[in-house]
Amino acid sequence: MGRQFITPPRIFTGAGSLELAQKEFQALGSKALIVTGPNVKKLACFKKLTEFLSKIGVSYRIYSEVTGEPDDVIVLNGLIKYRLEKCDHLIAIGGGSPIDTMKAIAALSVNSGKVSDYMGKAIEGDMPPMAAIPTTAGTGSEATKFTVITDSETSIKMLLKGDCLIPTLAIIDPEFSMSSPKSVTASTGLDALTHAIESYTSRLSQPLSDLFAVSAVKRIIKYLPTAYADGSSAEAREQMSLAAFEAGVAINNASVTIVHGMSRPIGALFHVPHGLSNAMLLEKCMGFALDGAYERFAELARASGAAESADSDKQAAEKLLAKLGEICRICEVPTLEQYGISRDEFMAHIDKMAEDALASGSPANTIKPVSKDDVIGIYRALWDQP
Repeated sequence: MGRQFITPPRIFTGAGSLELAQKEFQALGSKALIVTGPNVKKLACFKKLTEFLSKIGVSYRIYSEVTGEPDDVIVLNGLIKYRLEKCDHLIAIGGGSPIDTMKAIAALSVNSGKVSDYMGKAIEGDMPPMAAIPTTAGTGSEATKFTVITDSETSIKMLLKGDCLIPTLAIIDPEFSMSSPKSVTASTGLDALTHAIESYTSRLSQPLSDLFAVSAVKRIIKYLPTAYADGSSAEAREQMSLAAFEAGVAINNASVTIVHGMSRPIGALFHVPHGLSNAMLLEKCMGFALDGAYERFAELARASGAAESADSDKQAAEKLLAKLGEICRICEVPTLEQYGISRDEFMAHIDKMAEDALASGSPANTIKPVSKDDVIGIYRALWDQP
């Protein structure tokens, strides 16, 4: 069966990528809206970007109100600024939240209605050019056709998609992630690991996405512990930046599965950062999916060194699961209780969370069937962890 494989049109990787892409930035337009957060705005990498734009003759305005994971209000305020300032393209610098916000602003700049109107629909339109500059190694949003925006009225994290949401230009410079604190390094790195494993074991996987997914898993298992322990390691930061992009390309073409479906309601209702909620679920969800495709999990285990060639598929798959748990412990992923979530409040929302998870469509990509009872069972099992 024929399949399409999609990546950003222009990709620059490694130190000095920003300067190398001068012509591409000039071709985007004459006036950019830079979408970012208040913390990133204070960093040296942000100053480097604005000085670079001034040097090459690109005017810009700054929208730095992306605090936490974006909702429709943040997007609307950004859209208003984009139109008032008469910008003709967008640049996002930061983690997945500014990049997702940029995509939603761009989509509404050429489409009518509000963000929630596009939930479950493919977004189309002649989008303004977009450049994505990640400062974390994890979300892969610089490579994808997806954006996740919370509906402020319903507290539902909406997964929106459309080929037109893929950034025109992606700048993957590991120097921009050097300032990430340990907690961000962990949550974004585990987000990327989740992307890679889910895409490889997705019903929508394909040979090209498999190549990117396997490479990402190998890099993350090897380098995330180092990046977490020593954020100044240039090698670990570079490898994690590449892995995050690879994992983003993989989900862009094979999609995500049960972890992401179940993660979004936790984030929306209890304000847990996306990568962290993925990490909380990773071992339990993959344990559920394991017997649906022992051979796929085993292939990842052997490729990443978590298992040996002599191991049976079942043994190798179980060793991969153990490795995931080990990495989560190394990265000090808290339990729901340790994060400060009330068990009673969580249990009171389980039914809605399960419905929202299934409604997102992501669990349907899991290699084995997923029912509402399955989702509820996994949510409950999160409280049984030691």
